[in-house]
Amino acid sequence: MNSLEQLVVSAQADFLAAADAAALENAKAKYLGKTGQITEMMKGLGKLDPEEKKAQGALINAAKVQIEAALTARRDALAEAQLQLRLNAEAIDVSLPGRGRSQGGIHPVMRTWERVEEIFRSIGFDVAAGPEIETDWTNFTALNSPENHPARSMQDTFYVEGNDSTGKPLLLRTHTSPMQVRYARNNKPPIKVIAPGRTYRVDSDATHSPMFHQVEGLWIAEDISFADLKGVYLNFVKAFFETDDLQVRFRPSYFPFTEPSAEIDIAFGSGPLKGRWLEVSGSGQVHPNVVRNFGLDPEKYIGFAFGSGLERLTMLRYGVNDLRLFYEGDLRFLKQFN
Repeated sequence: MNSLEQLVVSAQADFLAAADAAALENAKAKYLGKTGQITEMMKGLGKLDPEEKKAQGALINAAKVQIEAALTARRDALAEAQLQLRLNAEAIDVSLPGRGRSQGGIHPVMRTWERVEEIFRSIGFDVAAGPEIETDWTNFTALNSPENHPARSMQDTFYVEGNDSTGKPLLLRTHTSPMQVRYARNNKPPIKVIAPGRTYRVDSDATHSPMFHQVEGLWIAEDISFADLKGVYLNFVKAFFETDDLQVRFRPSYFPFTEPSAEIDIAFGSGPLKGRWLEVSGSGQVHPNVVRNFGLDPEKYIGFAFGSGLERLTMLRYGVNDLRLFYEGDLRFLKQFN
């Protein structure tokens, strides 16, 4: 066996002995690198005469081809072994039962929304829906909010590109009260309507979210009083919380769109919240200016309005103490309600 044949056999043996890609590259350098044995033989051809150079060059090239073939074969073998190891590590036992596609469920806030609509429809209220991008007039002016009211500032209101017909900027509605305006201007009294929907304010913590849900109620007629408001809201919370063991109280407050105005609190007679007064709504007799902006005569028509946060009602109903849980998308939390 001549020296070239021995060199090929030696290279094949070294390549087979390489346990990984790094060892194989080291073995390759011994034969085919810049200072490898084949490379050095090629450099030495310059010292030979033409005929001998031609003959010896052919032999070296043949040996080089065999070494490169052995190198490629070992590379392929190592790659295949690596792939097999990975496949074995990531193997799926197809004999196990599949997990299947789980069924979706209704979000807890949407459950509250549907429940509120059902209760108010049962006592004769219509349900109104409308745009979430509102004008300054429907969101503020028609509801008796003065030009310097803090809610108009950028700290509380999300303004969007574009202006209304008067040149004032459009905004994301800060409450669903604009739907009371829209509904009242397109319907004749008596008016009994609720307006549930998404609203937006610049606020975020454990009990507030930049996007949240409200339900606003309006009852306008010729002979409506605070007694009607109390009866309607007491009937609502008893039906919503499925208990007669609770009380409702009204605390004097201020809202620009009602006069007089009141906060509505409830207190449960049993359970973990027993005896605690919990604020659940703002309310009041509709301000005469607002009745006038409805296109009605405030000397003839009177009524009440209220507004409740759907997240607040949901938290009380299910005992949730952090509003942010509703919007984190954690299925472990959301599955509890379905």
